Amino acid sequence: MKYKCIIFDCDGVLVDSEEISIGTLVSMAKLHGAIIDENHAHQLFLGKSLEFCFDYIAELANKKLPDTFEEEFRIRTFEAFQKDLKPIKGIHELLAKINVPIAVASNGPADKIRLNLTTTNLIDKFEGNIFSAYDINSWKPNPELYLHAAKTLGFDVKDCVVIEDSPAGIQAALTGGFDVFGFTNHANFDALQQMNIPLFDDMANLDLLLQ
Repeated sequence: MKYKCIIFDCDGVLVDSEEISIGTLVSMAKLHGAIIDENHAHQLFLGKSLEFCFDYIAELANKKLPDTFEEEFRIRTFEAFQKDLKPIKGIHELLAKINVPIAVASNGPADKIRLNLTTTNLIDKFEGNIFSAYDINSWKPNPELYLHAAKTLGFDVKDCVVIEDSPAGIQAALTGGFDVFGFTNHANFDALQQMNIPLFDDMANLDLLLQ
């Protein structure tokens, strides 16, 4: 393998959580008078910070969101994750083949990352190497999270590769100087195709890219 370390995004790469999260945002936005098409929401919110999503909803609703909005969002999504969250197809098989250090770096808070990885039986692969944007107060598309993860793990940027599914995350990694592979699906394919990086739509194909 040509890389010494692989850094994964979490949502949409390790766990199939984007539909739950973005669907919840769309439903809650509607309650406050902000109507957002769900397909458009996937393109708009994918990989962005919650602050960005909440600000967009508030502007569309033309009013300040209640102080409890984030807490309610967390409660709703956590309950849904515990009940419905699945690992990305093929991710367990892929990780079993990897023999270099791996990490996860996500815009989400650490407790959410751990919940998602625990629910999908991935936590043992990443415990100790979990990096949250909330820990350093810097969110993708800023590159600091990926740079922080690589430095903490003791690797140069050139020795790492980032696995992402969002334009914001890809931009973060590219700005930081990392190689990036983009995981595509029906919602993000058009956006990722414009970013001039290697793309794949099956974890078995990522195994080939990593060699």
